[in-house]
Amino acid sequence: MAERGDSSDEEPTIAEDVVVTKYKMAGDMANRILKTVIDGCIEGAKVLDLCQLGDQMILEEAGKVFKKEKEMKKGIAFPTCISVNNCVCHFSPLKSDPLVTLVNGNLVKVELGVHVDGFIAAVAHTTVVGCSKDNKVTGRLADVLMAGHIASEIAYRMVVPGGESLAVTDAINRVGADFKCSPVEGILSHRLKKNLYDSEKTIILNPSDSQKREYKSSEFELHEVYAIDVIISTGDGKSRQQDTRTTVYKRTEDNYNLRMKSSRAFFSEVCSKFDVMPFSLRSFEEEGKARMGVVECTNHNLLEPFHVLYEKEGEFVAQFKFTVLLMPNGPLKITNTLFDPSVIESTNKLDDAELKTLLATSVSKKAKKKKKKAGKSSAATDEAETGTNDD
Repeated sequence: MAERGDSSDEEPTIAEDVVVTKYKMAGDMANRILKTVIDGCIEGAKVLDLCQLGDQMILEEAGKVFKKEKEMKKGIAFPTCISVNNCVCHFSPLKSDPLVTLVNGNLVKVELGVHVDGFIAAVAHTTVVGCSKDNKVTGRLADVLMAGHIASEIAYRMVVPGGESLAVTDAINRVGADFKCSPVEGILSHRLKKNLYDSEKTIILNPSDSQKREYKSSEFELHEVYAIDVIISTGDGKSRQQDTRTTVYKRTEDNYNLRMKSSRAFFSEVCSKFDVMPFSLRSFEEEGKARMGVVECTNHNLLEPFHVLYEKEGEFVAQFKFTVLLMPNGPLKITNTLFDPSVIESTNKLDDAELKTLLATSVSKKAKKKKKKAGKSSAATDEAETGTNDD
């Protein structure tokens, strides 16, 4: 059965060269845009301005590819979110919200996603405002950054065909413990499919007792794609909502006949502009009407909210997210974080001998030599399989 938003009878996968090409295009865009937004995270910068910059760049960059394919959808796969300090995720303010201004020492998480023809590249990185080789990050800030980075690198090496999702969960927990940090409870990394940001196969972080009973481990398979989302806290890892307005939503598969004209107009615009991808209310020209329309849509489960979550006040939360294609010659990371170990001096370190050994291993297999008569049709796949690096 075709996934929602995909009219084809058979789901396209990265076994096809053209699909790999589209994923890589989306990944290249996401990487460039992430770097621009991260570079803008300086003292005095407004979070709203940076979120708008990220979204605008996604639309502009996506508009440059496949111009002749008029019906092909491309653009924002996840709106730019910038979550500071103990804010866990999904902070993407509207123009009417109170301004949030960055100051030196803020721990800033930038998350965004790009898609080309429904093939999604998701990415997130954490930085500290004002840090440099002469002004290094130390203490608990450094611990949580190193824990998040190392945990993501461990996951990169474990998300391979035949691997098990709960083994990744356990490894990330062990990394957190060595740094006296906690993965944020219940955070899910999803397998990506065409036009589907959150399919049924997942990796869970730090599951609660009830989640352990309900969660079923799954096996990774060749030609799957995953958005690996590692979120680590200096606290206990238990997130909660506060009074911050939810601004990010996505369509569900439910149906309902909306009663209000404003709600119908809003939902129609959601379907035409974003289809099944997550979006921000900030993307609508008339914010007031969007804020009205979203209420009825959410109340009747036409839209799923991405609530803004927080750790305890005074704690710090780091996020590292990347998209990986499970290719025959090893996992191919198409989105990269911008981690710079030269600006970080953590108090704690990874002590787990097994994980240290794993971390020292290369990710990609050695590519087999191709015969000279190999056809051009395999060029994109060959490039993908041999281009893997250990970021």
